[in-house]
Amino acid sequence: MSDVCGVDFGTSNSTVGCYRPGHPALLPLEDGKPTLPSVVFFNADDNAVTFGRAALADYLAGHEGRLMRSLKSLLGTSLIDGQTEVQGRALPFRELLAQFVRELKHRAEQAAGSSFTRAVFGRPVHFVDDDEQADRQAESTLQEVARAAGFAEVAFQYEPIAAAFDYESGIAREELVLIADIGGGTSDFSLLRLAPQRARKTERRDDILATGGVHIGGTDFDKYLSLACAMPFLGLGTRLANDKEVPSSYYFNLATWHTINFAYTQKVWRELQEVYRDARERDKLALLLKLIEQRDGHWLALQVEQGKIALSAQDTAQLALDRLAPDLMLQLQRPAFDDAIAPLVGGVEKTVVQLLRDAGVVAGAVDTVFFTGGSSSVPLLRARIAALFPAARRVEGDLFGSIGTGLALDAARRFG
Repeated sequence: MSDVCGVDFGTSNSTVGCYRPGHPALLPLEDGKPTLPSVVFFNADDNAVTFGRAALADYLAGHEGRLMRSLKSLLGTSLIDGQTEVQGRALPFRELLAQFVRELKHRAEQAAGSSFTRAVFGRPVHFVDDDEQADRQAESTLQEVARAAGFAEVAFQYEPIAAAFDYESGIAREELVLIADIGGGTSDFSLLRLAPQRARKTERRDDILATGGVHIGGTDFDKYLSLACAMPFLGLGTRLANDKEVPSSYYFNLATWHTINFAYTQKVWRELQEVYRDARERDKLALLLKLIEQRDGHWLALQVEQGKIALSAQDTAQLALDRLAPDLMLQLQRPAFDDAIAPLVGGVEKTVVQLLRDAGVVAGAVDTVFFTGGSSSVPLLRARIAALFPAARRVEGDLFGSIGTGLALDAARRFG
């Protein structure tokens, strides 16, 4: 076995792969599955730390503790240099990320029966939109995290290009391909010339016509669905006695994965007591107070995420909100979801149009649109992207595995 691997540290799910002729590239990381949800739970009851599906199960079972998700979203923000309190101590966010990546590495090594010291990590085209210095700093931070987790040598590859390498491994002729990678935190695109003979080249720069990306992804769709459909049940948009709206900041924090814990401070609790006393619709504010008192923000976010996933396959979805009130149900409708995320989808669409301009290519020249990333299954988003390329073939890759597989191929070629 080689000491080389590819690591897709994702906002929602992570994978690790290594090139093994005749075997799947992706390694099983949890319960025989190649994906490990990017989740950490600090269990105060058992003074233990769990990861992935086990972390979500511990949280949903009602154990006391802190759930941390969308860890990758911290990269490129000022929060990365901060810390949070877990199990009675201050935990720097950089150490939190290193802890998760170290667990990824450990599980992959156990599955492969080999140590990994060199890795190609996937990265979005832009960690941070329109700020090159912050983007470079985000990559540098991820490199430091990877080294702290035990990797001696670290390289990076754009995630959509890694997905292109996976697609290229199965084609028989040259194609001009748009890779549409819609992940949990970003939407990334690459326009490449792919072919079996080109795959043998070690330098692929001339095959890449353009890359582009925007910091919009699945967690943003969750957020806007929550704000449009769930948070009004808790008082968003309602008014106080003086006719001012209830402050929206509480709801925005609860609708955003990496800021949910901000709603649990004593300062926020005191403020909300005042808001409740002045609220015109106290029944809704009472539900908000109950949610915060029970620290059920992540539970609600998970419910909304499941609703989003359901609406990607059907027109309606029912969410049981029985932790807040008996028999409380939230009915979600596809049109309301589409309306909520329409501005985000418009931003993604503009990114693709700009990519074509940068490449100097007309849409009709594109042979194939290759969709990957879990959020590429959102119907409105997929339809809007596909509509830009009406003559192109549409191919769906492994939504959660194409990038990791491509990174494993790239790592084998780079490090040999």
